[in-house]
Amino acid sequence: MSFFQNTCKPKGLGGSLMVNMMNIGHSPMAEWGLKHIKINKNDISLDVGCGGGANIKKLLEKSPKGKVFGIDYSEVSVRKSKKVNKFAVERKHCEILQGNVQELPFANETFDLATAFETIYFWSDIDQSFSQIYRVLKKGGIFMVCNESNGENDKDKEWTEIIKGMKIYTSKEIKYSLEKAGFTHIETNKNAKGWLCVVARK
Repeated sequence: MSFFQNTCKPKGLGGSLMVNMMNIGHSPMAEWGLKHIKINKNDISLDVGCGGGANIKKLLEKSPKGKVFGIDYSEVSVRKSKKVNKFAVERKHCEILQGNVQELPFANETFDLATAFETIYFWSDIDQSFSQIYRVLKKGGIFMVCNESNGENDKDKEWTEIIKGMKIYTSKEIKYSLEKAGFTHIETNKNAKGWLCVVARK
């Protein structure tokens, strides 16, 4: 397996190195994305494809009286996320699970907010995944997708040849799948760097 394949599902030493790199490298994009949503201090949030847990930490800071859940299908990512958020996990302010976005292990209408940073590229069935997120969100809940690549740059698309199973979506494709799942009030934001943030409401 190539080193870059670890962006899809981190494994072993290479995976551990990758989640450390992603925690640092994706931070500016995540901060930019979070500016497009309002997070209340008592919100119950879910970070889907939580990777190394850096964005869980950001969500915890914004909801000090709430709770943040993380889920990822990589054992390496879950382990790193728990380490990064050890204090919050020990105090039951945070819970991190290993699982698949297509079969989220949560009850209907559990969360006020769901986020997906740099992860939908690797979801094998984006329609099913969005439907699952819709199911676990409360009525009026917010779902935010934030990507460094917006599908409009040929150079970005070269990554799909390097990383098996990766697909880069345009804002129109994301909006279409969100609408199929039932989401409304869909807003799209892009910046000069090509970053993409899509916010939708249940």
